[in-house]
Amino acid sequence: MGYVAVKGGSDAIAASLAAVERKRLERGLTLDLARIQAGLRPLLDQVMSEASLVDEQAAALAVKQAQGSPEEAVFFLRAHRSTLPRLHTTATLDTASMLLERRISATFKDVPGGQILGASVDYLHRLLRFELMNETDADAAHAAASILPTEAAPSPADLTAPRVSDVLRREGLLPDVPPDPTEPADVTTMSLSIPAPRSARLQVLTRGQTGTVTSLGYASLRGYGPMLHPTVGELRVGWLPVEVADPMADSDDEDERYHVGHVQATEVETFVPVHETSADGQDRLRFDIGYGFCFGQNETKAIAMSLLDRTLETPGAAAVHDEEFVLLHVDSVESSGFISHLKLPHYVTFQSELQAVRDTQREREGDAS
Repeated sequence: MGYVAVKGGSDAIAASLAAVERKRLERGLTLDLARIQAGLRPLLDQVMSEASLVDEQAAALAVKQAQGSPEEAVFFLRAHRSTLPRLHTTATLDTASMLLERRISATFKDVPGGQILGASVDYLHRLLRFELMNETDADAAHAAASILPTEAAPSPADLTAPRVSDVLRREGLLPDVPPDPTEPADVTTMSLSIPAPRSARLQVLTRGQTGTVTSLGYASLRGYGPMLHPTVGELRVGWLPVEVADPMADSDDEDERYHVGHVQATEVETFVPVHETSADGQDRLRFDIGYGFCFGQNETKAIAMSLLDRTLETPGAAAVHDEEFVLLHVDSVESSGFISHLKLPHYVTFQSELQAVRDTQREREGDAS
């Protein structure tokens, strides 16, 4: 079977792209970036986390251009990210200094520093609010004025809290973990290699497609991982100070750093009970920690990430223990791109397969006769 060239392909592609633009504008309305930023906060947080770029305006533009498709928006934003110069590397973020908007623990009711419920849909009834169908800007402004606090905002010192894991370590209930001076891997500048260091695994997971990370985390809970019953030791949502070293200084002295702003993030430490055999042969339980971190408020993903962090640190036969399986399948651009490529022309390969199937059928018909 010979290859048959398709004529007029460029004209057809141009017409297809015009149809996409027509679909976007056919109702005579357009999305304002400010409204996307105001009303689609969780979507922007998801897109920025999966794209590894904290730029709310660029994320809003990507969502607008993608007509609301998260996977396309992530693709656009990652492509934009690849064109940006890398001018500085920030100092290591100390998440203990996070200015908290939300902080909860499922391990202790009276957690040191207190529970801060913050903004969360966890406490909502999942019922449609039909009054929002006719909400106006004036209604929104009036409601915001009545909801926003009138008292003075707390100082940053009032918004920090000690880590639950540090409290448990002081009691000897969690093992001490010495600081690791190894330079972390960066999967955005080099190809991912298997086996991967933990820093690379964590970076891939935080960039991973939210639904896939959540599904694999759920699978680890259903018996496909080592989990007995993990507990969220602490979930934090807040703002982290970002600092860069003075480029003219000889050393990275904290006093010589420049504060360039804050970034919103979600951090999770999950306590996982595990069996171990002591030196005297006794079977006992201890706790390990799974870690999750995402830009923006991405709580479900960060929790699922912490579960996968733990499974990838633990040997096992299930798929969630296989870092190649997990890391190569959670990436939204990689997975959606490979699935989508199946729509592209495969005329030659299919004709070859079709010819092989026809030849096989003829042979079987000949044998039957």
